[in-house]
Amino acid sequence: MANFTLHEIQCFDAIARHGSFQAAALALHRTHPSIYAAVGKLEAQLGLRLLDRSGYRIALTDAGRSFQRKGRSLLRELGDLQSHAAQLAMGQESELRIVVGDLCPLPATLALLRRFFSSCPATRLHLYFEAITGPWERLFDGDADLILHHVDRGDARLEIIPLLDVELIPVVAPGFLPFRVSRSITPDQMRTFCQCIIRDTARHSAGRNYFVLDGAQQWTVADQFMKREVILQGMGWGHMPKFLVADDIREKRLLAISGKHFPGSTETIFAARRRDVPQGPIADKLWRYIGEQARAISKPARPGRAASTRTRSGRDPAAPGQKASTLTPGPPPAGGRGEPMAPC
Repeated sequence: MANFTLHEIQCFDAIARHGSFQAAALALHRTHPSIYAAVGKLEAQLGLRLLDRSGYRIALTDAGRSFQRKGRSLLRELGDLQSHAAQLAMGQESELRIVVGDLCPLPATLALLRRFFSSCPATRLHLYFEAITGPWERLFDGDADLILHHVDRGDARLEIIPLLDVELIPVVAPGFLPFRVSRSITPDQMRTFCQCIIRDTARHSAGRNYFVLDGAQQWTVADQFMKREVILQGMGWGHMPKFLVADDIREKRLLAISGKHFPGSTETIFAARRRDVPQGPIADKLWRYIGEQARAISKPARPGRAASTRTRSGRDPAAPGQKASTLTPGPPPAGGRGEPMAPC
């Protein structure tokens, strides 16, 4: 039996996946005759009929289905090998792009990144803050190497590391409602009051709505810190990460209205990156470090420390959708958690 080639297997697999010679040719950027010839040669070399051409549409024979299963395994291994070769050729990255989502506890997240990049002074960190579907869009557009945000854990395109669960609860300021706060408040009762929601920073992806009450007046804000302040000022109500408002609730600055009709929810925050993109040595080292240090992020700072995310000059970090200033690596803060990093 003559040896067949990877090209012939790729052509056959493309036909099996796309259903026709023409569609396979478009997918592989080849001509129709070249695909036809490659598969014909493969069948002749194997002594097998892989495709049933007797009907209106091409179909796989029993032998074709069995051969495709084995062939797909080989093609996956080839893809992994190509990615590994690309990683070896990349050397150390000069920069990494990381997106922090709107539900991440910033003090713990930024402390972890600071510890890592202080040991990798040759790699510049470009840090972005995005909200709702903005982190996903940056990642799938190729504008981010890593995101820290909630994702669909069943998305096969992603590698993920679970970091922490964030509980979201509906809150109001005392005196905001003209009736008694209870666990039985209904959507009809809340529809006449202004709801404060986060703006989705995605630029072209389909947006998603979380907790939006149909028919209610809505005010939009850029981030959770602005949203918290709007609610504290009695300008609206909304769902907030519990770690940001736990102190406010305990000290009666805010009231939780969780109940039968407004149960809130819990979102898991993940570190996520794409499986189909080659990762350089620094990105892989960061990935391993995040896995080792995930427990430190899982204990977010108290909400009263929200101001600690401000810079030394008193300015706030970049708003969602904007690029923060490049983070210059420096020594870890005194008493910071986590093991010291070996230099990159």
